[in-house]
Amino acid sequence: MDIIEQAKEHMDKSITVLKNEMATLRAGRANPKLLDRLMVEAYGVPTPLQQVANVSAPEPRMLVISPFDPKNIGPIEKAIQQSELGINPANDGKVVRLVVPELTGERRKELVKLLNKMGEDCKVAMRNTRREYREQAKALEKKGEYTEDDLRDDETALQKALDKAIEQADKLITEKEKEIMSV
Repeated sequence: MDIIEQAKEHMDKSITVLKNEMATLRAGRANPKLLDRLMVEAYGVPTPLQQVANVSAPEPRMLVISPFDPKNIGPIEKAIQQSELGINPANDGKVVRLVVPELTGERRKELVKLLNKMGEDCKVAMRNTRREYREQAKALEKKGEYTEDDLRDDETALQKALDKAIEQADKLITEKEKEIMSV
């Protein structure tokens, strides 16, 4: 695989990470992905929530967390309270219920700021990828495996790949921002 293809693949991975992070932002509806990054102190070890409980959304504004072991209800509640979700859990001894409140205008603005930070982190990662692969191409030129024209062509191709990836990230961010602000 050549340098350009490797760089494109690396940039695609950055976009995938951005999509996964954006899925954890709530846009008004209850979505089990909101809890994807939640770590629960289960059996003395921080464990992803998905490994200790089943999460479902029976109603548009409610999440139900059914722990595989009822002993984990307390740690699940504690993890939710300590998270940045801003949702208070309620349990009935068997399941934990989360009622997702309406987003206030202030909370929407906070979510948009967080979304923009995620987007900027993604773009920085992609720029770093471009720099890394540009340095690889320069090293090949110094070894004599690349000509100046090859180097120039690769730099141009890397810039085009970066521009395309940033455009894709911006489109995703804009769509999610509209979703957050309109719900």
